[in-house]
Amino acid sequence: MKRREFITLLGGAAAMWPVAVRAQQKVPIIGFLGASTQPNWTQWTNAFVQRLRELGWIEGRNVTIEFRWAEGREERFAEIAAEFARLNVAVILTVGSAVSAAKQASSNIPIVFAIAVDPVGSGFVTSLARPSTNATGLSAQSADLAGKRIEILRELFPSLSRLAVIANLDYAASMLEVGEVEAAARKLGVKVEMLEIRRAADIVPAFEALKKGAQALYVCASALVNANISRINILALGAHLPTIHPFREYLASGGFMSYGANNAELFRRSADFVDKILRGTKDIPVEQPTKFDLVVNLTVAKALGLEMPPTLLARADEVIE
Repeated sequence: MKRREFITLLGGAAAMWPVAVRAQQKVPIIGFLGASTQPNWTQWTNAFVQRLRELGWIEGRNVTIEFRWAEGREERFAEIAAEFARLNVAVILTVGSAVSAAKQASSNIPIVFAIAVDPVGSGFVTSLARPSTNATGLSAQSADLAGKRIEILRELFPSLSRLAVIANLDYAASMLEVGEVEAAARKLGVKVEMLEIRRAADIVPAFEALKKGAQALYVCASALVNANISRINILALGAHLPTIHPFREYLASGGFMSYGANNAELFRRSADFVDKILRGTKDIPVEQPTKFDLVVNLTVAKALGLEMPPTLLARADEVIE
């Protein structure tokens, strides 16, 4: 072979190397385990995907996102997590209610929880500073949140004496929150009446069994509640019960007030965790939100005939009219 022909052939082969390398590179897969329904998570999903794009991860180009929706059915968590393990995803993004199932499916695949009530108490991580497991993310835990929500209700109802609480008793984080609600209520002399649910079919009977005299309804978040929040709000309105929620998104279907972290921001921040994991970072500390928003739905207040204290409205971060 002549030298010129050899150089031309070598140059042509070199030009093909990047193509060959790109063909051999495996595009990482993010397993997105949605605990509720796709419509209920639209704002959170969009925040996550948008932040990924800002960090250079473009779906369909250099990353694949496999979305799965459990629709509030906890038995689906294990099925979806097992599927992600078979797909050998690079990371699983989910929320606290599905973390245990994800950890059982794989001890090697990194897990990022966008929201978890008590990741240490639930056993997801060893500590916030050093998770020392395959899970990390954002903790929405704040020991005095339950007390502050009840104080907000007391400002609206100075004579508050009976508070209904709806919670999924099969969800450990909800039971922790129920304990905090009961402790805070005792200090204020407020009696708590539980609406116990474990599946969607329990919601209507729970309201039917509610005794007369409850002045408000405290809603504990869970995948089951998220998937059925419209039904819960409609039943509460029918029972003339103003509701207080942990998430602003729960007000869109007729919720009255919310006090808690901005979940869209938590999902946005969770993309930074995923980015670090995809780039090789390990044992990332769990973060906690530093700001909590009070949101009031004046449309619901008017429907319930409630007079809102000016001081409460002045403190609200957002008023829906």
